[in-house]
Amino acid sequence: MARLLCHPVPDSVHRPARAGLVQPVAAVLTDRIDDVAVAEAAARMAVARRVPLLLIAVMPPHVRRPSLGPASASVRAVLARVMPKVGPHATGYIPEVFHLPPGRGTRLAAAKELLALARRHRAPDVMAARSGPHGLDAHALIEAAALRGGPFVHAVAPASWVPLRST
Repeated sequence: MARLLCHPVPDSVHRPARAGLVQPVAAVLTDRIDDVAVAEAAARMAVARRVPLLLIAVMPPHVRRPSLGPASASVRAVLARVMPKVGPHATGYIPEVFHLPPGRGTRLAAAKELLALARRHRAPDVMAARSGPHGLDAHALIEAAALRGGPFVHAVAPASWVPLRST
């Protein structure tokens, strides 16, 4: 009987991921109050994994696409709300823009497109708020990921309300 030329590798051996390919943690920012909690949770995960953040700013369909890029004023305004919480973690970030599709398509149409954007950036994890615009809440993203075999979606609860205290 001939000997096998390859030896099986035990599961306990560390196998590095694809060399040179960064796999950022994605955060879906929909210009709502929940964005701060989503970005903070994504930043904690990115720091633990030593990878950058993929900050996906969701823009409404009525905003013109040609004038809207990652460096535009509208996108910077969405990112400026979360940067005070993300900045102290000292992780890099990749700004990206996602345009909601025009009209009211199926509930999962926007979710599938957003997950395709995250997949193009090789993001294995996507953080999203439990409530969001039509088709971009965490539950719709989880359902779309399950149907299409997309990245793992984490549902982030809104930040807890802290009452103001007088001095």
